[in-house]
Amino acid sequence: MEKWGRLLLVTVSALIFASVAADDYVRPKPRETLQFPWKQKSSSLPEQVHISLAGDKHMRVTWVTSDKSSPSFVEYGTSPGKYSYLGQGESTSYSYIMYRSGKIHHTVIGPLEADTVYYYRCGGEGPEFHLKTPPAQFPITFAVAGDLGQTGWTKSTLDHIDQCKYAVHLLPGDLSYADYMQHKWDTFGELVQPLASVRPWMVTQGNHEKESIPFIVDEFVSFNSRWKMPYEESGSNSNLYYSFEVAGVHAIMLGSYTDYDRYSDQYSWLKADLSKVDRERTPWLIVLFHVPWYNSNNAHQHEGDEMMAEMEPLLYASGVDIVFTGHVHAYERTKRVNNGKSDPCGPVHITIGDGGNREGLARKYKDPSPEWSVFREASFGHGELQMVNSTHALWTWHRNDDDEPTRSDEVWLNSLVNSGCLKKRPQELRKMLLEP
Repeated sequence: MEKWGRLLLVTVSALIFASVAADDYVRPKPRETLQFPWKQKSSSLPEQVHISLAGDKHMRVTWVTSDKSSPSFVEYGTSPGKYSYLGQGESTSYSYIMYRSGKIHHTVIGPLEADTVYYYRCGGEGPEFHLKTPPAQFPITFAVAGDLGQTGWTKSTLDHIDQCKYAVHLLPGDLSYADYMQHKWDTFGELVQPLASVRPWMVTQGNHEKESIPFIVDEFVSFNSRWKMPYEESGSNSNLYYSFEVAGVHAIMLGSYTDYDRYSDQYSWLKADLSKVDRERTPWLIVLFHVPWYNSNNAHQHEGDEMMAEMEPLLYASGVDIVFTGHVHAYERTKRVNNGKSDPCGPVHITIGDGGNREGLARKYKDPSPEWSVFREASFGHGELQMVNSTHALWTWHRNDDDEPTRSDEVWLNSLVNSGCLKKRPQELRKMLLEP
């Protein structure tokens, strides 16, 4: 009898699931935090290797060694075991109460050929790694996932991303979920190394990267020390906001947790960066930051309102195509929006804070759904953005469904560059980019 009761329960559950909208889809509880058993390693061997774009035709290689005397150079070439080139770099380290980081190495290599596999070795010893540079022109595919953490669902998300033929990973904040426990930055580096050492990871900060202790530890010391991004190469004075260009795309990474009002350095930098964008060279313009501006989930309501009030007019005036955010542990895609309502000349906003974090999913949404919300679902997953050419892109979101990546949302997007929207901008908006 018990057997038939369980069968009936499963059948009824399946029928209910088949009848609900995406808004009501509920994933299982988050999986347990991954465990990383201690292993005896040579103190000079490179660990936590990851790469990032570092200006035109260059890549930054980052790794950590326990040996504080290990050199910061990278040997590289286009054939396995044959290193024709050498890049010299720099190193840093930091202290966090009783924790002492290893020696963190940052070495820029290049110039590199586009769409080419390079083999490299860090510090003159240890295993050989390989990386592939992004293409110089369309098509190009980005993997997008935020709020990763270090759980079983994180591992599932990373495995699915590894199946994607992507060129660059975009991460809109909340990486390790170390939350003051600094050794978790080390285990996160170990977790992502198989992917992050092969394709560039471009990241910005979230609230879990702050880790400040008043009068003792500055904000973002761990993040800034370990994940150096091309802020200097893009004219920024902070690792918390920067931009880069790749294959016809201009990408801007903003900081939700640093000053953003119109008198701030970030605001001034953003105006200057937007004014330099050449839509003939980079017809696609995308922006990433952590806290969403358009969010119909009950979680984190209105947290992005102040930043939105200050910066949304700049993004609208510049014809931004897509905005990616995290923070809310769920997925949501909007129509093109501006000033709180649908606008065919505004960007599409996509919240993708569902990478696998330990805090679980944000399951409750506002009812009814706002008119600007197209698709929303509380599930772990990742996104893929394929820029097919200068005018068309395919966005797909893949739910982690029983460890299989299930395509649950997709949409073709058109760039605003040829839409006429930029010519329709009010004169006062265009002037914003030129005002001192």
